[in-house]
Amino acid sequence: QVRLVESGGGLVEVGGSLRLSCAASGRTAGNYAMAWFRQGAGKEREFLAAIRRNTGDIVYADSVKGRFTISRDNNKNTLSLQMNSLHIEDAAVYYCAVGPRAGRDPPKSPEQYDYWGQGTQVTVSS
Repeated sequence: QVRLVESGGGLVEVGGSLRLSCAASGRTAGNYAMAWFRQGAGKEREFLAAIRRNTGDIVYADSVKGRFTISRDNNKNTLSLQMNSLHIEDAAVYYCAVGPRAGRDPPKSPEQYDYWGQGTQVTVSS
């Protein structure tokens, strides 16, 4: 079992930045995929970025490449998402997730992730 708790959401103006964090506890050893997703009102859950816990292999969604940066600190069992140049359409509930250990590139499909946090709200104002 893995428990995930997100933090760092809030209200930010267009063009601003936020840094989200996800604290993981439980069975966190191994080359797990660790990912960030988001879900806007009335929308499906959207993949943003993922990283392999041990190898550090990273994948990004095209929609956030160059603006968002995913990172992890294995000593602290935390996953982070630095978000810059935020747009109105970035407003959503942001979730961290832990998924399979197999494979090289972390998966992008939410169905492949087994553990989820409760989410943190990001609101972008104009």
